[in-house]
Amino acid sequence: MTRQGKLSLTFAVLGTLIGCAEMTEKQRSTAIGTGLGAVGGAAIGSFSGNAGWGALIGAGAGALGGYAVGQSRENEQRAYQRGVEEGRRSP
Repeated sequence: MTRQGKLSLTFAVLGTLIGCAEMTEKQRSTAIGTGLGAVGGAAIGSFSGNAGWGALIGAGAGALGGYAVGQSRENEQRAYQRGVEEGRRSP
């Protein structure tokens, strides 16, 4: 990879991370899963000469997985907050 390519990739990653600052846990996990799935899918798809299709399928699978992880984390956080509130109410 050329120096310019590495620099462009670095700025793209930094821009994505900065853009995630205002996202909910579910949105952030979905975005990260989509990106990782696309990269993994493209890498796997390149072995059969279908990197584009691999990226597309990987992005979809990654988005679903990321959404599920984000949903689980948000549920855990809500349960924790309920426990804290119940603990404060009890004598």
